[in-house]
Amino acid sequence: MNSSNNIVGVIVVTCRLGKYVESCLDSLNKQTYSRLEIVVVDNSLSQNLRRTLLKNYPSIKLYSSPKNLSYCNSLNIGISLTQTEFVLCLNDDVILDSQFIEKGLGGFSIEPRIGMVSGKVLRWDKVTLDTIGLFLSAWRTAYERGYGIKDKGQFQKQGYIFGVNGAVAFYRRIMLEEIKEGDNYFDSDFCFFYEDLDVAWRAQHKGWKGYYVPEAIAYHLRGGSTRKLQGIGKPYARLYLNEELQAHLLKNRYIVLIKNESLLGFLLHIPFLLFYEIMVWSYILTLRPHQIKLFFRNFIYIKSALRKRRKIRQAHISELPL
Repeated sequence: MNSSNNIVGVIVVTCRLGKYVESCLDSLNKQTYSRLEIVVVDNSLSQNLRRTLLKNYPSIKLYSSPKNLSYCNSLNIGISLTQTEFVLCLNDDVILDSQFIEKGLGGFSIEPRIGMVSGKVLRWDKVTLDTIGLFLSAWRTAYERGYGIKDKGQFQKQGYIFGVNGAVAFYRRIMLEEIKEGDNYFDSDFCFFYEDLDVAWRAQHKGWKGYYVPEAIAYHLRGGSTRKLQGIGKPYARLYLNEELQAHLLKNRYIVLIKNESLLGFLLHIPFLLFYEIMVWSYILTLRPHQIKLFFRNFIYIKSALRKRRKIRQAHISELPL
């Protein structure tokens, strides 16, 4: 497949925390691959930002939401506004190297079942790795390979990965359409966190693959869109999240497990799961006891995940050959 003639849809989600979105859009304008359809989903509720973006970036499609949408809902709207064969989903705190899209498209050309491509994503200091591919950890959490270590050229080999980080997520549309749940590409129950692992896990169940291309370079201000100022770029995200985001982080791990984990996988990983639960709930009980009430208030999402699991399993059975 020759992907050099395809238009790439780029979805940029912003809520105007800092002036990140302009830097992101400037980096898109400098891409060596110019066949782009850029959609900005603006959750800032600011007429000034709307006017500024339309004036300075007249070629973009701008969706100004009347309310502050979650990241998942924003991406679903943005993707629905494009019909392109490839879709690049971006946080506004991401800056792309000028060859990112050109090199990233090369990853899809390796084989038709590659539905997700990750580049080498560094922090804004350009020396610390942020992610070079998403993997499923023994704790059944999202493991970011390379997270927080210095880039010394040790990850220059292309290869298969489990999925891609949601901040810089390059997808093949046909894969997104195949794993779509109703009208949602991204499960809107997640809001923030774990939505990228859910997409990757659902895609893997359908036989899709992820691929890492180190020549596709991007820079991400880790936490720029979600954390308090003093927590930007630092590890242990839980320490810097407000109560609402902390609640999403807590519930979403259970949602992704309920929807995607097999019985065998669950049994094999029980020791790791128990250890992780002890660590997380020790933190909650000690430092964030208010989260207990929020967790039970969010139990409706757990029930929703159980219903979705049943639908996923029924669909899988119906696809088996007779």
